[in-house]
Amino acid sequence: MAAFVRFWGTRGSIPTPGHATKRYGGNTSCVEIRFDDTLFICDGGTGLRELGLALLGRNSSGVEAHMFFSHMHWDHIQGFPFFVPAYAPKNRLHVYEVDASDTRVQRLLHGQMRSEYFPVTFADLGATISAGFFQGSALEVDGVSVRCLAQNHPGQSYAYSFEKNGTKIVYATDSELDLQLSNADEARTDLTALRRLPPEVVRFAAGADLLIGDAQYTDAEYPTKVGWGHARANTLVDLAVQANVRNCALFHHDPMHTDDAVDEKVRVGRERASRGSAPLTVFGAREGLELKF
Repeated sequence: MAAFVRFWGTRGSIPTPGHATKRYGGNTSCVEIRFDDTLFICDGGTGLRELGLALLGRNSSGVEAHMFFSHMHWDHIQGFPFFVPAYAPKNRLHVYEVDASDTRVQRLLHGQMRSEYFPVTFADLGATISAGFFQGSALEVDGVSVRCLAQNHPGQSYAYSFEKNGTKIVYATDSELDLQLSNADEARTDLTALRRLPPEVVRFAAGADLLIGDAQYTDAEYPTKVGWGHARANTLVDLAVQANVRNCALFHHDPMHTDDAVDEKVRVGRERASRGSAPLTVFGAREGLELKF
């Protein structure tokens, strides 16, 4: 096994527990990625709490994790104060900033644990928490090449790719791909037309074994959500087709979408993917789903 992926939180914007979301889950964004013994955590939404509990059960000698945040909106950081490994001195957390001159990750993780918001402060955390930085748009962790790409989202967000020994996983949520189309006018009038993404976006995802991407809206919903920072599911599928991705996970499910609504997005996405020249598997990201590559 070269890589392992598990979804701990797949919902966008706000947690949505309940009967109507029990299959895909109601926790906000959190994905575990492993290459051999190296643990990467993408985003710290409410799914991070359950991941933390699982890590304690697996690692009695201590947890070491490399944490990457797409951005610092609440639904991507609100699980961090409940991440139990952060409280034990034997654990080590490496928290990455894209740019050494921009400390927003550290600043906002500290900020949400001020006494006005939370009863335990960041200073009370017992784990060793260190900051890491990209050199340009890349870094290497235990032989894994990690790259980042700026995305179109209010306040700025970043996609990350993780690659080792020919296996590539891309995490690219909270990205309004529809504002980057080179054939936007055609795509607006003809919903069946291939939506052409910029070359740099296609290159970033190119050849990925798995693309985990923002797919919050349907085509019908998007016209009233323009500028909100999220993509149409069909646009993500078109990116996967153009980038020759092998597997595409529709992610960041809208809080208004029931399991049945996500099923329909997946059905439509699979039909769209079938037009591509290379095999592409489209599925809905759901809590508890594990993948091995």
